[in-house]
Parts: sequence; structure tokens; C-alpha cells
Amino acid sequence: MYQLSAIQYACLPFRKRADGSIEILLITSRGTRRWVIPKGWPMKGRKPHASAAREALEEAGLIGEVGKVPIGSYGYGKRLKSGEVVPCQVEVFPLKVKSQRKRWPEKGQRSLRWFNLAEAAEAVDEPELRDVIQRAKSLLSSVGTAYVRDGSRD
Repeated sequence: MYQLSAIQYACLPFRKRADGSIEILLITSRGTRRWVIPKGWPMKGRKPHASAAREALEEAGLIGEVGKVPIGSYGYGKRLKSGEVVPCQVEVFPLKVKSQRKRWPEKGQRSLRWFNLAEAAEAVDEPELRDVIQRAKSLLSSVGTAYVRDGSRD
């Protein structure tokens, strides 16, 4: 558990399969290559959910509908280029994935993979992120109309 001092915003990219099951898209971090979700710092002029959606676009090329209300949060230590570790609290917004661009800014810098919920929870290192993913089935099944198309506005 970290004493939290910085905020980041993330998306939990998901899709529903024809059988009704939910899959989560995870990406690898650029430094340690561990499985994570798209996340980043707040962006001036953008609401938190819109910042999260923008990160999903930049890091994974994802286009979709982002929820305006976070479905959870987790803490982790962000290692900066200087080597300093900054404690961060990450607010997680659901992103119902509609499509993926052929090109995006960080393509080739990360691996991407769709996981079922149990596999996604097992793949991540952060215990609190694991908890968010484990709770996602009921949360994502009940996600309603509090969405914005691709999060680029609003």
C-alpha cells in the first residue's frame, strides 16, 4: 500500500463476446513489460474520463465508449526517468471497445492481448488492480448510459 500523492487516470478496456462473457484488454508497460491497463497523467482541459480514453487511444489504439464514473481505483509506484518512485492513485474508468486503429502513437512499443476476466486478474502484478478486474464482471454487466463516445470531447 502506498501513501498516495499523485493521481492518474486509466481505462479498463472491455468487450462482450457473443456468449455474454467479458474480455479485458491488457497492454505491457514499456519499461518492465508487465501486464497493465492504459493509464496516464491528467490532461489539461480534459475531464478525468476523457484523459483516460485518450491514454487508451495513444497506448493501444482503442476507440470506444468511456464511462464517466470510475469503477474502482488502485495504488502503485510510478518509476520516473530519474529513477524516483512516485506513489500514484489511479482512477479506473470502463471503456467499451468498439474498434482499434491501424496506427497509434505507441504501436510497436507495447504488446496487447485480450484476456478473460480470471486470466486478466492473474496477469497483473498490482493487488488492487487485480481486485478491480475481479469485481469488473458485475460492474461492466450493469454499465448503463453514462458513456461518452471515445472520450475525446466532454
